[in-house]
Amino acid sequence: MTGTEWWRTAVIYQIYPRSFADANGDGMGDLAGIRSRLPQLAELGVDAIWLSPFYKSPQRDAGYDVSDYCDVDPLFGTLADYDEMQAAAHALGIRVIVDIVPNHSSSDHPWFQAALAAGPGSDERAHYIFRDGLGENGELPPNNWESVFGGNAWTRTTDPDGTPGQWYLHLFDTTQPDFDWDNEWVRTEFRDVLRFWLDRGVDGFRVDVAHGMIKAKGLPDYTPPADGGSMGGATTALEPGVVAEPVAGAPYWAQDGVHDIYRDWRLVLDEYEGDRILAAEAWVDPLDRVAQWVRPDEMHQAFNFAYLETPWQAEALHRVIDDSLAAFSAVGAPSTWVLSNHDVVRHASRLALTADNLQGHGIGPNTVGLPDTVVGLRRARAASALMLSLPGSSYIYQGEELGLPEVIHLPDSSREDPTWFRTNGERYGRDGCRVPIPWEGASPSYGFGPSAKSWLPQPAEWATLARDAQAGVAGSTLELYTDALALRRENNLGLGSVQWLSSPSEDVLVFRNQGVIVVANTGEQPVELPAGDVLLSSAELIGRTLPGDTTAWLRG
Repeated sequence: MTGTEWWRTAVIYQIYPRSFADANGDGMGDLAGIRSRLPQLAELGVDAIWLSPFYKSPQRDAGYDVSDYCDVDPLFGTLADYDEMQAAAHALGIRVIVDIVPNHSSSDHPWFQAALAAGPGSDERAHYIFRDGLGENGELPPNNWESVFGGNAWTRTTDPDGTPGQWYLHLFDTTQPDFDWDNEWVRTEFRDVLRFWLDRGVDGFRVDVAHGMIKAKGLPDYTPPADGGSMGGATTALEPGVVAEPVAGAPYWAQDGVHDIYRDWRLVLDEYEGDRILAAEAWVDPLDRVAQWVRPDEMHQAFNFAYLETPWQAEALHRVIDDSLAAFSAVGAPSTWVLSNHDVVRHASRLALTADNLQGHGIGPNTVGLPDTVVGLRRARAASALMLSLPGSSYIYQGEELGLPEVIHLPDSSREDPTWFRTNGERYGRDGCRVPIPWEGASPSYGFGPSAKSWLPQPAEWATLARDAQAGVAGSTLELYTDALALRRENNLGLGSVQWLSSPSEDVLVFRNQGVIVVANTGEQPVELPAGDVLLSSAELIGRTLPGDTTAWLRG
């Protein structure tokens, strides 16, 4: 029945395959490792998993540089491993969502290699965005666009005779050429990619850079505002190192033509049974503009990055919750809520930063205003308890249920994020939120795999934060999440509504959802709780007093 589909209320757990679980001991997470840990996710109580890319790739951008959209990279296993993992998830009642990366491919992809070989004016080159250069001999790039990862967004090719050739566009890394989505061949190929995975039984797709793909006609020059401005309206604090745009819009983000693509994709998904979904990574602002991605004939969900970037402050949270519910409900879609993912500083650190940190810059030992770990974890627990009480669908990033902070002290020699290299170390990038997660505190690699190998070094504190150190321990972050998910399901909070109640302080949010009263204290001073039995608290209460940086649920 429309209005009660699973995805409207789902708690979806993001798996970053490299860093979740390693079955073969090579230090790299894999599909067999994911399958082995699914029972723990069932115990946690999630409804679905979303997997970051596991496709064939040279791994120059951790798999977001795809060289074959219909096969598994040997790092992660085989298609048979994928099928076994998906079957195991479905047997546990967990749906499976996979990433799709349509804005660009790897430069190793046979399509791009064919484009290079075919030369200017060929059908193959028309699948990507190749242009002649400016200047007397074409020595200047076709326009002044900048890459998300820093530097020029154009790279010049070399012709077979060794002379300089055309330029190709890459809004991300040099090895990630952008497709030309005005080309019908590209659209046909991606319909086939969707069907390949849908035929295998996948439950949906998270669409990478869903605000990209279409570029303004003529590829006009664009200079971002000096203060960072906005990206499709969203601030640069959101996307990794993004060059941002004013309200009028950058010519490479959030062009109207992207919506035609998703209407077409929706028709493909609607051919299949089982409520298959599209979820948009659309870094767009304001929220009513994000809602354009989830109109009834387009996508099903869009990530609520406005909520992710909201500070731990009652007035700001009140406003973004109201704006989110209004914007998404206006088009018949659920609001989503998210606090962390593989591109952002983990919220157990981010919420305690004492200085601004543009997203994608990351934090490291030389960052000004490093987070207080105690304050960060306390706020993260409170923020998560608040998020999971809201109607709609919530996303959890692997390890946040353990209270994992951003890993700050990574050796420079271990870093792999392209942002680190393209900015010559000026930005730490996203490696700190991608460190392999801990399962058993006393095991090699903290249970990440059977050996001590780990593709990014793990900190010693992982031993005390490991899953086995928290399972069944009253007051642990893992038990907080497990209890919250169970109570959320029992009280059907995902299909509820927010009814604001009188607050004892400007630092405190109080609302009712389906008979559950939620009180979130974002300030320092304790407040008295309203009447009702306490169902959940993110920190220990003092009698009927709610301390600062604490969220409680009560039966009201």
